Amino acid sequence: MLATLNSPLDLPCGTQLVNRLCKAALTEGLADPMNRATPELERLYRRWSEGGAALIITGNVQVDRTHLERPGNVAIDDNGGLDLLRSYARAGTSAGNHLWMQINHPGRQTPKSINAHPLAPSAVALQLPGDAFGEPRPATGIEIRDLIRRFAYVASIARESGFTGVQIHAAHGYLISQFLSPLANRRDDEWGGSLQNRARFLLDIVRAVRAAVGPDFPIAVKLNSADFQLGGFSNEDARQVVKWLGEQKIDLLELSGGSYEQLVMIGAGSDTAFTARIRESTRRREAYFLEYAALIKPVALMPVMVTGGFRTKAGMEDALAQGAADVIGLGRPMCVDPELPRRLLAGEVECGTTWEHRLALPSGALGPDNTPAVHKLVETWGKQGWFCLQLIRLGKGLAPDLNMSALDAFKGYAENESRTAALLRRG
Repeated sequence: MLATLNSPLDLPCGTQLVNRLCKAALTEGLADPMNRATPELERLYRRWSEGGAALIITGNVQVDRTHLERPGNVAIDDNGGLDLLRSYARAGTSAGNHLWMQINHPGRQTPKSINAHPLAPSAVALQLPGDAFGEPRPATGIEIRDLIRRFAYVASIARESGFTGVQIHAAHGYLISQFLSPLANRRDDEWGGSLQNRARFLLDIVRAVRAAVGPDFPIAVKLNSADFQLGGFSNEDARQVVKWLGEQKIDLLELSGGSYEQLVMIGAGSDTAFTARIRESTRRREAYFLEYAALIKPVALMPVMVTGGFRTKAGMEDALAQGAADVIGLGRPMCVDPELPRRLLAGEVECGTTWEHRLALPSGALGPDNTPAVHKLVETWGKQGWFCLQLIRLGKGLAPDLNMSALDAFKGYAENESRTAALLRRG
């Protein structure tokens, strides 16, 4: 029988998802100054739990408080808060759904305001304008082993506190993704060089996490289908890593793509042949990464989830029916319609509108001295900030503000991050 959105899915560990919809990971920025869970997170995840998706994946929970993707991240690093995590997990599973903790370390994508010289595979700085990110320093062998231990420890805390699974974040240019990339990983030891060596960090983390949580606890991995950078982690590389992950018997593989240097995961990559191909594929098949996922799916021994770009029920059902994906991930639409999964499953709606068409930055909005590059940068991060600010509103129990402009979102997001970073330093 062809799978539909309402079809259950049995995972390798013996767990079942009752439907094929997942609220994919979205950075929330709602932690307290000690990077612990808060009532705002509970409120947000209770709303998502009641929204009807079989699976909810949290925003990245960091394994090291000195390395954050943004100052409002939750982290588990001798900072207490286990009771707060338990309350968070109870709220996020209140409707009987799965709630998996996404575990991460941002590596060189840690903002300079948090760490001026973050750990990375090699001393290769991000190729981005401005000075938001500092010069990274290469991790020592001892530090790499400690990082593996940290991932396993956080996974054990996730299980202990009531989360029903974990997802290891190995995509989007964060630390594990940096190890996989020959552009970011210039090491000549056991952790660099060949793909097998570059993948060692990820595979050792998976093994350590499995040992920490046991055989019956779901483990997912989020992996780039490609970095979409010349000389970077390729689709061929991804296929081989997926084969190795199959040997580790993971339970779900989420395929995405890109990094801070190539923002294809939010539909904003630079004008290269790679992103042009994604745009064409998206026009034809709706989701950003389906074409690349289709190349990987035949070698995947685990169910595959695809996130990014899905906007219609027909597009989702088509991806399932053709076997291009086993689970559909919804991200941005969940920022403005927490009940979208329930309404899709009930046939009440046929699409999830994200109001992205309202977020184009008008020409001249930045004044007469504006350049095309600056305009594009502000528009891209304005859109990103728009969705982040909607999550903060949901966490406060407010409705989304659909009239917020991209420019207002850019300014509001910057102010929020600055304010949160100041509180973090005091905490």
